[in-house]
Amino acid sequence: MTLSTLTAVPSGLMPAVARLADEAPKEPYAGDGQLVAACLLGILSVVLLITVVKLHPFLSLMLGSAVLGAVATMPAGDIVDSFTTGFGSTTGSVGVLIALGAMIGKMLEESGGANKIVSTLVGRVGPNGLPWMMAAIAAILGLPLFFEVGVVLLVPVVILVARRTGLSVMKIGIPALAGLSVLHGLVPPHPGPLTAIGLLNADLGRTLLYGIIVAIPTVIVAGPVLARFVDRWVPKHVEALVGVPAVVGSGAGSGRTTTATRASGGTAVDHERKRDGMEDLDDLEAPLAAGRRRVGFGSAIVAITLPVVLMLIDAITKLLVPDEESGIRQVVDVFGTPVVALLIAVIFCYFRLGLASGMSRSQVSGTFGASLPGIAGIILIVAAGGGFKQTLVDAGVGNVIKDWATGVNISVLLLGWLVAVLIRLGTGSATVATITAAGIVGPLASTLTTSHLALLVLAIGCGSLFFSHVNDAGFWLVKEYFGLTVGETIKSWSVMETVISVVGFALVMLLSLVV
Repeated sequence: MTLSTLTAVPSGLMPAVARLADEAPKEPYAGDGQLVAACLLGILSVVLLITVVKLHPFLSLMLGSAVLGAVATMPAGDIVDSFTTGFGSTTGSVGVLIALGAMIGKMLEESGGANKIVSTLVGRVGPNGLPWMMAAIAAILGLPLFFEVGVVLLVPVVILVARRTGLSVMKIGIPALAGLSVLHGLVPPHPGPLTAIGLLNADLGRTLLYGIIVAIPTVIVAGPVLARFVDRWVPKHVEALVGVPAVVGSGAGSGRTTTATRASGGTAVDHERKRDGMEDLDDLEAPLAAGRRRVGFGSAIVAITLPVVLMLIDAITKLLVPDEESGIRQVVDVFGTPVVALLIAVIFCYFRLGLASGMSRSQVSGTFGASLPGIAGIILIVAAGGGFKQTLVDAGVGNVIKDWATGVNISVLLLGWLVAVLIRLGTGSATVATITAAGIVGPLASTLTTSHLALLVLAIGCGSLFFSHVNDAGFWLVKEYFGLTVGETIKSWSVMETVISVVGFALVMLLSLVV
C-alpha cells in the first residue's frame, strides 16, 4: 500500500522486483504510436472486463496483458514469459508481507484486542471529542487490518456510540471511515502501497515515514472536519437505521451477530442512556467464551505498532547513519526489514494475544490459518498486476511514456496521480489503479531522488482513492452497513474519498518542495 533504495535493496528485500523495475527491453517490438495504442487497449480491456463482463480482476489483468502484448506485436512466448516473471516476483515478495499482516489483523480480531483498544479509548473522551477519537482508533486499527475487516469491526461501535451520545451517525462514521481509508491507501503494509513500493523499487522506510506525515492531516481534514458538513448533507441518526448489519463482539470470541434496529420501544442497548458525559461503554466488549481472558490494552497496541515502529527506526537510522557498514546500521537494517518486522509482530501476537487470552496452541494456529484464505484473491490480483506491469515494461511502453513525460515537462508525481485517478474511476479498484499506474510511470523512477520516489508511491496511492462510486465494492459495503441510499452514499462516502485523494496529493506536492 518502498522496499529498497535506488542504490541497493536493504536487507535483501525484494531483489527480484528491484531488478525487474530497472529492466527495459533491448529494442521495442513496434513503433511509439503502436505501443501507446497497445497500452491504452490493454488498460481498456482490463476496465471493460471488470466493469462490463464482471470478470474477476485476476483474470482481467491476465487477459489485459495478452491484449497489450498482442497489439504491441510481442511473440506469444514473450508475452507469457513477461507475465509469469512479473507474477512470480511480485508473489514471492509482496505476498509474504500481505500474509503476515493478515495474521496480525486476524489475531487482533479474534483475541479481542481490537475491541479492547476501542472500548478503552472511546470511554476517555466526551461527545465533542468522539469524532476525533474515532478517527484515531480507525487509523490505529487500519495499520494491520484490511479495510473491509475494519469496517465490520467499527460499524457496531459507531452505531452504539451514536445511540448512547445522541450524535449523528455521520459525525461518528465519517471519521472512522476516513481513518481506515487513508491508512489502507497510503501506509504499508497494506497491499496497494506495498505493491507500488515493490514495482517502483522505492525505499519502504522512507515511504512509511512520509506516508504517516501525509496521513495525519489528511485524516483530520477528511474525517472530523468533513464530518460536520456531511452531517448537514446526510442527516442520519440511529433511529433511522433499520436492518443494518453489524457484527458485535466478534473479537472477543463470542461470535455474536446482531442487527441495529429502530430505536423505538426496546432495543439491544438501552437507548435511554444518552448522556451529557460519557458513561460506561463496556458493551463494546462482548462476553468472553469459557476459559478466555481479556487481553491488555498495551499488548494490543504493541501488536499493531511494533512492525511500524521497527521500520520507522530503520528509516530514521538510514537518514542519521549513512555509513552502510556501521554495526548499528546493519543490526537495525535486519530488524527493520518488513518481513522480519512483521514476523516479530506475529510472534508477539502468538504469545501476548493468543496464548495470553486463553487460546490453546491449536486455536492460535487455527486463527493464523484462518487469515490466509481471505487474502488469496488479493495476492492473486496483486501478482497479476505485477505481470501486467512487466508486460508493459518488456513491450517498451514504459520508455515511450518516459520520453513523452520528459518532453512535455509534466511532474512525475502529477502524472502518477492522474493515471491512478483514471484507472480508479474506470475499474473501481484501488489496487488495480495502484498497480497499473506504478507500471506506467515506473520507467520515470530513475529520474527521481529516493525521497521523491517515495512520494511518487504516495501520489499514486492518493489517486487510487479518488471518487469511489457504484463500480467499487467498498461503495456498496459502506452503503449497506450504514443504511444509506445510493445518493446519500455518494454525498458522504464518495465525497470523503475524493477529499482524501485531493488533500493527500496536495500534501505530497508540498512535501516534495522540502525533501
